[in-house]
Amino acid sequence: MKIFCDLAADAETLSVLKRGVVPHEVVLPARPASSVLSKSEPDSALAEADIAFGQPDPAGVLRAGGLRWVQVSSAGYTRYDTAEFRRAAAERKLLVTNSSTVYAEPCAEHVLSFMLAQARKLPEGLRSRAAGDSTAWLQLREASTLLQGQTVLILGFGSIARCLVELLRPFKMQILALRRKPRGDEGIPIVPAEDLAQALAKADHVVDILPANADSIHFMSAPQFAAMKPGAVFYNIGRGATVDQDALLYTLRSGHLAAAWLDVTEPEPLPVGHPLLGTPNCYITPHIGGGHRREAEMLVRHFLENFGQFLQGAPLRDRIM
Repeated sequence: MKIFCDLAADAETLSVLKRGVVPHEVVLPARPASSVLSKSEPDSALAEADIAFGQPDPAGVLRAGGLRWVQVSSAGYTRYDTAEFRRAAAERKLLVTNSSTVYAEPCAEHVLSFMLAQARKLPEGLRSRAAGDSTAWLQLREASTLLQGQTVLILGFGSIARCLVELLRPFKMQILALRRKPRGDEGIPIVPAEDLAQALAKADHVVDILPANADSIHFMSAPQFAAMKPGAVFYNIGRGATVDQDALLYTLRSGHLAAAWLDVTEPEPLPVGHPLLGTPNCYITPHIGGGHRREAEMLVRHFLENFGQFLQGAPLRDRIM
C-alpha cells in the first residue's frame, strides 16, 4: 500500500514512520505542511494513495477514490467536518481518525495550569513586589482561592475532557459536562442541552473544549455569558470560532466574569490592537496547549498503532467518521 504523509516532521521522525510500515511505502508531498495545524496544498501524490496521514487537502481526499483511511494529525478536524465530506466518507466507507489521544494530556494540563494560575493569582503575584504584612500582600493572599469544593462545567466531552476530569479529581471538585450525544460511560454527570443555563449559573469554571463546526460556531455568546455565575472564570482550549469574542469582551469588562483564559482565538493570532489583548483580566496563550516535546514522534507512533489495527481489520482509535 501507499501511505501519503504530509506531516511536518524531521527526517528522523519520518524514518520511524517508514520503518514502521515496511513493506508498505510512504509517499511524501512536494511541499510538506509547515505545522500540525497548517492547511495543506493539493498534491497529485494523494490520488495514488491507499492511506493518508497528516493534514491532506479535503478536496484532494474526495477526489482520491482509492483512499481507504485518513488519519488527521491534530485533535481538531474542522476542515473535514462538513456535510459533503461526511456524506462522501460514508458512501465510500472511508475511515477517518484524528489524533486526540496524542493531545489529550497536554491540553488537559494546559487547562489545569490556567485554573491553578487563576486560583493562586499567579499573574498578579508575579508582577507584585509587595512586602509581607503590607496591604497589597494581604490582598493577594486573601484573593487566592482553592479549587477544592468548586464546580467546573466542561463543554464538549472527548479525550481531552476525560483526561481533564482525571487531573481534577484530587481537587475534590464537582465536575459536570455538556455532551451532544451522551454514551453513559462518562463517569460524571452529563448536563442536558436544555439545562445548560442552570449549569452555567452554578459553575465557578467553564471550560470550552468544543470543536468548530456548524453547530458550535459562537456557541458561547451573549446569553450564555450572561447566564454564567458572577465571578466565574471562562477557559477555551477548543477552537476560537466557538466563542463570540465581542460578547466575551463585554462580559469581562462589565466585571460579570472574573477572568478568561484562552489558548485559541479567532483569528490566530489576534491582530495588534485587538481589545481582548488589552483587557487586563483576559490571558491568552498562542494555541500551544497541545504542544509538547516529541510531539511529531508521538503522532507517528499513534498512527503506527492504528496502522497495526487497520491491517488486522480491528477498530481504530480516535475514529471520527
